Amino acid sequence: MYLPTQSLAEVLREKRTEMMLSELEAVALKLFDERGFNDVTVQEIADKAQISVRTFYRYCPTKEDVLQLRIDRRSEALRAALWATPVDEPPLHSLRIALVEAVSAEDLALLRRWITVISATPSVLRGVMGGIYLKTRTVFAEFFGARLGLPNEALIPTMLAAAVGGVLEAAQTQWFFSGGELVTMISDSLEVLERGIGTDPQWWMGEHE
Repeated sequence: MYLPTQSLAEVLREKRTEMMLSELEAVALKLFDERGFNDVTVQEIADKAQISVRTFYRYCPTKEDVLQLRIDRRSEALRAALWATPVDEPPLHSLRIALVEAVSAEDLALLRRWITVISATPSVLRGVMGGIYLKTRTVFAEFFGARLGLPNEALIPTMLAAAVGGVLEAAQTQWFFSGGELVTMISDSLEVLERGIGTDPQWWMGEHE
């Protein structure tokens, strides 16, 4: 996300960084998928991406951090999409629209490869899940907190963020194993949640008559 105060040079630098990270991720995931995460070295990733090992470490402090790039990218896209939604729109509806927008822009073939690598590598699962909780779910909680006038760490924003995160993970798992349209699956799944708990924040906060 670019700010109006950024100079052209700063915008171009961010664009170059995004392109570098996308290329690095794609190369690394292909190698991980073909040979296994543990059997691929940083040197091999750097060689395949035509960068130095020093440049690799500038962007990713460890090999495991390659698997965090997708989480970072989605979290940033969600934050931008959520804060662009109308403030008078039901929060869960806004979140469903923002998630659809963010996921629609993703490379789903790479997402499938990312899930494949993680599923085949139990040693990285804790770090990946930690990244999702600390980044993506934090974005959800910040959004709900802002819309409800509550601290991000308050019970209701935290529980809503956990519910949305669980639905998102379940939809992606269903898509991974059964196929279909991921964006539609996410939207339909969040609509079930929206119908189940309602759209009126006053009910969530116990302020109804």
